[in-house]
Amino acid sequence: MTVHICSLKTDTPQLIPADGEYHLVHFPFGNSEPSDAHGMHQAAQPDGHRVTNWRTDPRSGLIWPSASGWGSLTAMIFWEDGGYTELRDQFVRDPLAHTKDPVNTTATDHRARSPKTQCFTKHHEMFVHPGTPVALRVAHNDRTARRITLAEFKLAIHPEGA
Repeated sequence: MTVHICSLKTDTPQLIPADGEYHLVHFPFGNSEPSDAHGMHQAAQPDGHRVTNWRTDPRSGLIWPSASGWGSLTAMIFWEDGGYTELRDQFVRDPLAHTKDPVNTTATDHRARSPKTQCFTKHHEMFVHPGTPVALRVAHNDRTARRITLAEFKLAIHPEGA
């Protein structure tokens, strides 16, 4: 049985607006990726769109599953210190509504502020399918924009019928 794995990482700080809304975490393409042997995170996306700037295009946060199966999602998020009292994160299916399926969030966490840098990990499992991308979204309640300083997002698929 072959497990399909996509492992993304960025240490390029990302400014998250102070609007209370969820925002996709962006990830670089190509040699910057720790692992994408099954082509689930490519600048040339399965629906024909091509991402030209990963830092500004929200599509750089999408993982497009290469097989249907049981998906194990993990994430790690480091936030800079700030004046927020709550940080939020969640996994989401089709966050930009590219398919006929409605946007579907899961594993939403609301976290109270702790001293200094905010460091979190999360894990969730669900069924995934080609054509329905998954992503990691974050939000905060500070009055000023705050940075994520490090993020990882990983998907391991145990294909159906394998």
